[in-house]
Amino acid sequence: METPTCLVQYLGRLPYEQAWKLQDELAAQIAAGQQPPTLLLLEHPHTYTFGRRGKEQNLLWSPAELEQHGVAVYWVDRGGDVTYHGPGQLVGYPLLPLGPLSQDARLPQADYVGYLRRLEEVLILTLANYGVQGKRVEGMTGVWVEKDAQDCKIASIGVKVDARGVTRHGFALNVAPDMQYWNGIIACGLVGCPLTSLAELLPEPPTIAQVADTTSLCFGQVFGYNLKRV
Repeated sequence: METPTCLVQYLGRLPYEQAWKLQDELAAQIAAGQQPPTLLLLEHPHTYTFGRRGKEQNLLWSPAELEQHGVAVYWVDRGGDVTYHGPGQLVGYPLLPLGPLSQDARLPQADYVGYLRRLEEVLILTLANYGVQGKRVEGMTGVWVEKDAQDCKIASIGVKVDARGVTRHGFALNVAPDMQYWNGIIACGLVGCPLTSLAELLPEPPTIAQVADTTSLCFGQVFGYNLKRV
């Protein structure tokens, strides 16, 4: 059986709303068989996004503080609560056909959870390439590392599977973002959850472009795709 192809697009820094619209366009094409599976890799300007379980009280900065720090806020259709996206953070949006929905219009739970676990595996393998040991935390979604004798979150995951069975949204890996922006939210609704980045763990952290290349290779390995960069 021929190995399927996944297109990989590195888009640089892209406003959140523009990337969200692009996902909609590509997902429709993928569902119609006009576009192969696609992985978008990019950075965003300073942005807070709230998922379907988002709570307004988890936004800690006032409108004046948001304006001062140049942060845009979006309520979106992914899973999870609030998270931050910004320069120095690698964001990945896999647009993959997971198959048609079941008769009750929901993706089988095992498939959905399995997809999340595979995204975590991609990120754990990516970190391992830089000598960093990532891990899962039971009952949570995302990837953690041990720092100063405690578990710190280094990557967040929030996804959607649309009515045609195509994935949207994805993951965010902290490479070298300005960590002060996490002070404006209760990240993922987890009070007191410490966060970290590769820049805090490594004396010479890799660049975003380097991590994008590593992540795409790990993505192809975990999901069984031949990668085609466009």
